[in-house]
Amino acid sequence: MRLGVLDVGSNTVHLLVVDAHPGARPLPAYSHKADLRLAQLLDERDAIGHEGVAMLTETVRDALETAEDKGVEDLLPFATSAVRDAGNADEVLDRVRRETGVNLQVLAGDEEARLTFLAARRWFGWSAGRLLVLDIGGGSLEIAFGIDEDPDAAVSLPLGAGRLTAGWLPGDPPDQAALRALRKHARTEIARVVGEFSRFGKPDHVVATSKTFRQLARIAGAARSADGLYVQRELKRESLEYWVPRLARMTARERAQLPGVSEGRAGQLLAGAVVAEGAMDLFGVDTLEICPWALREGVILRRMDRLPSA
Repeated sequence: MRLGVLDVGSNTVHLLVVDAHPGARPLPAYSHKADLRLAQLLDERDAIGHEGVAMLTETVRDALETAEDKGVEDLLPFATSAVRDAGNADEVLDRVRRETGVNLQVLAGDEEARLTFLAARRWFGWSAGRLLVLDIGGGSLEIAFGIDEDPDAAVSLPLGAGRLTAGWLPGDPPDQAALRALRKHARTEIARVVGEFSRFGKPDHVVATSKTFRQLARIAGAARSADGLYVQRELKRESLEYWVPRLARMTARERAQLPGVSEGRAGQLLAGAVVAEGAMDLFGVDTLEICPWALREGVILRRMDRLPSA
C-alpha cells in the first residue's frame, strides 16, 4: 500500500510517501520539505504566533493535496516538539483540523523516542545487541536504550538545535559567554537522565539519527548522502571536540559552506554540536554510527505492524 507520513517538526514540515508492505522494507516514492522553523516562531508566551499558524495550515493543506496527487491510501499526520510544547497547541491543532481536515497526532516526547528506536532496531537488526539511540531535532533531544524493539528507557529533553539557538545563542557568531552558558545547561539536563540508562548496562552499539548528526558526521569526514544509504557513517567524539570551537568562531554563512551543511540548518549547527558532544561525553560514547532511518520510518513500521495478517 502507498502510505504518506506528514511530519510537522520543529524545523520542517516533511511529507514522505512510501510504498510499504508487511515484512518488506518501505520504499520511498516521494519526499518534500517545507522549512517553517516553528521552534523559532514562538512568542514570549511560548505560543506559535498568528503568522506561524497560518503558514502551518497552508503547508498542511498543500501537503494533503500532494499526497492525494501521489495516490496515498493512508496519511499518517503527526506533530512533535514545536507543537507539543506550544502554549496554544490546542488552538493550533483545532485550526489545522477545521481548515484542512487533517487531524495532527501530537506525539509525546517518550513516544517519539520509542518510535525512533524502533526504526533503528529494524535497520540494524538483532545482531546489534543493546542499542543506545540519540536523536537531535529542532525542539528536543530523544534518547532511548534497549535490546528489544520497545526500549527499556526512553526520554525526551528540551534540547533541540533550533530551540537552543533561539534561546541561548544570540549573535552571529555568538559570544563565548553565551556558548559556555549553553554548554553548562545542556550537560546539566543530560546528566539528570544518565542514571535512568546506566542501570541497564553498557550498550553494544550506539547510533544517532537526524539531520544534525548527519551534518556533523559529514563535516567530520563521513560519506556524502549521494553515496547511498548503505555506506557506514560514523561520528567520533574527538571530532566534535575539534569542531565545536571552530563552529563557534564561524558565522552561519560560513558554516553553510562546509560539506553537507544546508543554508537553512547552518545557524543551528553549533547548538546541535554542543548537545551531541555533551551526550556522547556523559554517556561515555567514543564513536557512534549514523542510522538512515528515524522517526518517520518508525511511524511507518508501527502502522505496518498493526495491519491485519493476510
